[in-house]
Amino acid sequence: METTSEKQSLSSLFESDKRYKYLDSFITLFVTVLLISNIVAPKFWAIGWLRISAAQILFPITYIFGDIFTEVYGYSASRRAIWFGFFASAILALLTYICVVIPPAPEYMNQAAFETIFKPVGRVVAGSLVAFWCGEFANSFTLAKLKVVTKGRYLWTRTIGSTVVGQAVDTTIVILFIFWGTATVGTMFRLIVSGYVIKVVYETLMTPVTYAVVNFLKRTEGVDYFDYSTNFSPFATKVEE
Repeated sequence: METTSEKQSLSSLFESDKRYKYLDSFITLFVTVLLISNIVAPKFWAIGWLRISAAQILFPITYIFGDIFTEVYGYSASRRAIWFGFFASAILALLTYICVVIPPAPEYMNQAAFETIFKPVGRVVAGSLVAFWCGEFANSFTLAKLKVVTKGRYLWTRTIGSTVVGQAVDTTIVILFIFWGTATVGTMFRLIVSGYVIKVVYETLMTPVTYAVVNFLKRTEGVDYFDYSTNFSPFATKVEE
């Protein structure tokens, strides 16, 4: 398959791709899930030895979206979605910080509760930004390369293989960043192991759903992109066609 590239300004990375019917809708859902995950992340609960962050209910879905973007539309589409998510999360961190530090009105009686809910978000999002950026790009890069190696066959090897790599990077970084200094090393280790195992199992069990969505999009969008000559730099401003 031939690939043509055309130099774009950085802003073009975020322009709507009119070639595809569903890409922008899926990117919107991807960003929504990511932001909700950032807000609920500080809470975690116990299931036996395992320690599970509330974000793990939703966050693995962002990796499924990443698999779909890369598998169907190619690495450059996934790169665009990742940058959308990155900047949306940064805006969330900034706005929640501002809302926490603004002095409340005398009659507002819920400042302490408001701070309890939103004060950790800045640190959570900062850690999430670093972990998300590294993990998602590792995930998309792995899937794109495996697709070329497998010649587009055995989708499950790509979705699971990319998850194994991406979630290892993401989970380790985000847990260390968020809980360092507030939890013991033992607790953080349990959170990393628990989170990693749960995310990999979660996405493995979701493989039939991923198959269904990927097949639907390939059929309706008329695209099945192979990243033979893609520039894999996260900062590239070229759009592969």
